[in-house]
Amino acid sequence: MRYPLLYSFRRCPYAIRARLALRVSGIQVTLREVVLADKPAALRACSAKATVPVLVVNHQHVIDESVAIMVFALKQNDPQEWLVTDADLAAECQRLIAYNDGEFKSHLDHYKYADRFPNQPMEVYRAQGESFLSELEAKLAISPYLLCERPTFADMAIMPFIRQFANVDKEWFEQRPYPHLQAWLMELLRQPLFTSVMDKYKQWQEGDPVIMF
Repeated sequence: MRYPLLYSFRRCPYAIRARLALRVSGIQVTLREVVLADKPAALRACSAKATVPVLVVNHQHVIDESVAIMVFALKQNDPQEWLVTDADLAAECQRLIAYNDGEFKSHLDHYKYADRFPNQPMEVYRAQGESFLSELEAKLAISPYLLCERPTFADMAIMPFIRQFANVDKEWFEQRPYPHLQAWLMELLRQPLFTSVMDKYKQWQEGDPVIMF
């Protein structure tokens, strides 16, 4: 049996969202843990972008976008119904993820790596990112999850990025007036599903034993 091959990096939020979808769908893959500063030639050979995550199916079909990997996995099996069928909810899901992956991710990178962007103080970049936190807080004040009463694609695709934002300065995040967002994040991080995809693996090298995920 040919298992799909996943190039991943443990802490990368894009890779985390992909692993969450693969795990919940029950799709088993061969895992190759990548160190971003030392990317293997095999990764570069299968994807010109050479960024994680990359999923290689049947040794030829390459999926190198995290959202596309999530969709691929969930279309095989979606036991928790993360994919929403309601047109309005689907549109809102797409809007939230587009903003998360675009403008918010830019603010997150500037905040996390503020020393690389000396044009503004770190607090400015953090405040720019807070606009999204405020939007999510307002949504979570209405329902326990971003789209409805249960976790969906939107929650699982966005959560790893909010986790990364919160981890830049945990004390600051915990003191901010985002009780619903903080509770939402804590609840998702405590789930066995999340902890199961965060095991540590050593950097993959050509010739290493196969690691199944």
